[in-house]
Formats: sequence, structure tokens, C-alpha cells
Amino acid sequence: MLEASFLNLSDRRAEDGTVSVTPAWEVQEHTGATSWFQVRLAFEDGARVDALAVVAGGQVSIEDVKAWPALSLADLTVLADWIEEPLCRACGMESYADEEPGTDEDGGPGTDEDGGPGGAPRARPAWPRGIEGRWLVAQEYRAAQEEGLDPVLAVMCATGHSRRRSLRLIAQARDAGFLTPRHARR
Repeated sequence: MLEASFLNLSDRRAEDGTVSVTPAWEVQEHTGATSWFQVRLAFEDGARVDALAVVAGGQVSIEDVKAWPALSLADLTVLADWIEEPLCRACGMESYADEEPGTDEDGGPGTDEDGGPGGAPRARPAWPRGIEGRWLVAQEYRAAQEEGLDPVLAVMCATGHSRRRSLRLIAQARDAGFLTPRHARR
């Protein structure tokens, strides 16, 4: 029986764990679909991680994670490395693992979290701050509306932020005048 207080994924080897991905459900939309997948990372000692992944607009995000024993914050960042390849295979997408290390999607030098060259891809896409970021949020929002998709989900996928943070970005874009006011003022 496992008695550790944290799972310590970074101390484990790939051969020790088994990742299984099963489709949970799918919602068809006008121009595409949003799919949910159940992901399980299991180890022989009884440790396991269950996650619910969402694929929408070519983006993969994790909605829910349950682990026994608990995951530390460092392990939560390592979890993506464990499940990325099997999840992308199940979704029919290519993973970052297919890219050459130290390069971005254009084949140029990549950057790490500190902005230095040659790092691994970031879990969240780089998103500009300030007025440029607000303008891009408005563009994503309007494009999703025109396609009949959920505009908040489109901003979530584009920025990699949570629903709450994406709603805050949308409100900032409204305040900057890039989107129409939510309610008519009297």
C-alpha cells in the first residue's frame, strides 16, 4: 500500500506508469465539435491520477484532476508531460513532443519560462499584455460569435486561461472599447 503524502511524478519513470485515454462525450456545433476525454495515469503501487480533458477548436485543456495520493504543484506541471502524447494521439492531434526540442512552431529558437532560449513549450500560450492583448481578445470573441461558437470558450482556448480570467479579459476589452457594452446604458 502506498503511504506517500505526495505522488512525486518527477521522481517516476515512464515505464512505471500506464496512461489510458477514453472518450467521454462530444457536443457537435455548427463548425466543429467539443470533445471530452477521461485520462487515467496508473502505477503498480496503487497511485493514480484521473483527469478530464477538453478538446475544442484544436486546443486541449484539462478541466478536472483527481489524484491519489495528492499532487504537488510541481507534479501538476509534470502531469502534462505524462499524458500529452497519449491524449494527442486519442484526439488525432500532433503533440509538442513531435517538434524538435528548443524550437517554436516556426522552426525558430524556442524560449523557456524565463524567456531564455531552448526551453520546453509552455503549457499556456504566450499572450500579449496591455492594449494588444485586449484587441486580440476582442478579435477571438467576435470571430467565435460570427461562427456561432461560444465566445468565452474561444477566448479560453486562445489564451489558455480559466473561465474567470477569460471573462475578466473580455471585460477589459469591453472597457477599452474593442467590444460593445454588455448592457444598454440609460
